[in-house]
Amino acid sequence: MSYINKKIGIIGGGQLGKMMILEAKRLGLYVATIDPQVMGPCQSISDEYIVSDYKCEEAYNKMAPLVDVITYELEHINVDALTRLGKNGHVIYPSYASLRKIQNKCFQKHTLQERGVPVPDYRRVHSLDDIHEAGEKFGYPMMLKTLYGGYDGKGNALIENKSDATRAYAALGFGEKDLMVEQFIDFDKEISVTACRGIDGSKIIYPVAENIHSNSILDTTIVNARISNTTRDRAIEIADKVMEIFDGVGIFCVEMFVDKKGDVYVNEVAPRPHNSGHYTIEGCITNQFENHIRAVIGLPLGSADLIRPTVMVNLLGQSDGVAELIGLEEVYKNPYVRVHYYGKSHSKIGRKMGHYTVTGDTVEEAIELAEDVKKLVKVIGK
Repeated sequence: MSYINKKIGIIGGGQLGKMMILEAKRLGLYVATIDPQVMGPCQSISDEYIVSDYKCEEAYNKMAPLVDVITYELEHINVDALTRLGKNGHVIYPSYASLRKIQNKCFQKHTLQERGVPVPDYRRVHSLDDIHEAGEKFGYPMMLKTLYGGYDGKGNALIENKSDATRAYAALGFGEKDLMVEQFIDFDKEISVTACRGIDGSKIIYPVAENIHSNSILDTTIVNARISNTTRDRAIEIADKVMEIFDGVGIFCVEMFVDKKGDVYVNEVAPRPHNSGHYTIEGCITNQFENHIRAVIGLPLGSADLIRPTVMVNLLGQSDGVAELIGLEEVYKNPYVRVHYYGKSHSKIGRKMGHYTVTGDTVEEAIELAEDVKKLVKVIGK
């Protein structure tokens, strides 16, 4: 079959899926999508748009015969349904086996640690007493996490001291969800590395990104990261190893902490394009979404080389209501600003509504321009 006749199924119809589809459509590819929103970002550009909860196996079974390969834009999906499809001969990238290991944060950490990848100490917990015992082992502060789900700070609770454990335990449902405790890394920087692996085992690794969070949501990504060459080399080495451990096909993002001594620890692995990789659209020769599509249909991968220093800033909802983007005309007076608006109909405070990217001759120049743009472009609810 010709590459241009390949049909792709994407589980998830949000902004990541939309940006995957835009790259697929440049090659004239057919795309089917599953998403619970009736009018999600992918609805208008999907050839087949299946409105369904991500747990519904019927939707997976409806999409599978329509496509040649299935991929996904989020990891919190029905891996049992994917496993059954895979065992019945349907092609799934990244593999359902990789996804099963990554979905469970405790199993993910165990898999990495077993293969020599540095991760914070962790422990599965079943009760408040278990949390107190972990506190004696790890010291405070430490992080309580749900094993499944969780993003942008949801599913996490920082435990400041022993007396704070009850509050954190209550915040995550008094043990109704599977939980783990993780050693708190007193980090100097948060970084991430986006990497891509082809079906043939070929790999490309993007430049190391420096990430700044606000209220546990990614605010700004700076590339190249302001770290030492030694730390940079170590981060790239770790990302390369993670791709091999999970036998990845497609884009993987490895989020990491850099501590005060320059040591690097893996925080979490995402088997998909990632918010911190959005800078690649304007910043690199081949962006993460194009390389993901290339990888899952078996095309050679494109270059991940950085074109210019780049800063990406998320556009979060400033208020609730019907979404409106303001300030676009003003910021577009600068030719080095690119705004991506995801087309979500309603704004909510803190919801990811879009992002903008700026480039500069230097990282410092790009950072300064990004701060200027932040004052002008916003998404509000009316």
